[in-house]
Amino acid sequence: MNEIVDNEMKLEFISKSNNEAFARIAVAAFASQLDPSIEELADIKTAVSEAVTNSIIHGYDNKMGIVKLKGKIIKNKLIIEISDNGKGIEDIEMAKEPLYTTKPNLERSGMGFTIMESFMDNIKIESIVGLGTKVIMEKTIKPKIERNKEEFEILNK
Repeated sequence: MNEIVDNEMKLEFISKSNNEAFARIAVAAFASQLDPSIEELADIKTAVSEAVTNSIIHGYDNKMGIVKLKGKIIKNKLIIEISDNGKGIEDIEMAKEPLYTTKPNLERSGMGFTIMESFMDNIKIESIVGLGTKVIMEKTIKPKIERNKEEFEILNK
């Protein structure tokens, strides 16, 4: 069953580290139409930052390439897809392990995928060595009325 897409955006930018901030802001602006909480927005921005940084540092190995960012909104769900045509990931399961990094000399924490998984509801990684990587992340944004009701109930316990 295909769901109806309420809104969609696509961006492409050069794999320069200062474009990571641009990606964060663009996604935050796109996601804001769902009226997320400050915390939800911070989580989304952090996950996007990690995915874009992975494309730049690991995918392209600091060489020039294009990072593609797509955003979709379906009802109250935000779907973010970040992809590159970089070198790809040899072992996705190993790359997802906390503290695993292929760049220890750059003082990388090896927590990128762990952070993405903890801040988003769902994450899917597709990669082919020599062709690139695609990270698809989803987050359902609670309607403001639901958030307000939960906060009210917590305060009145």
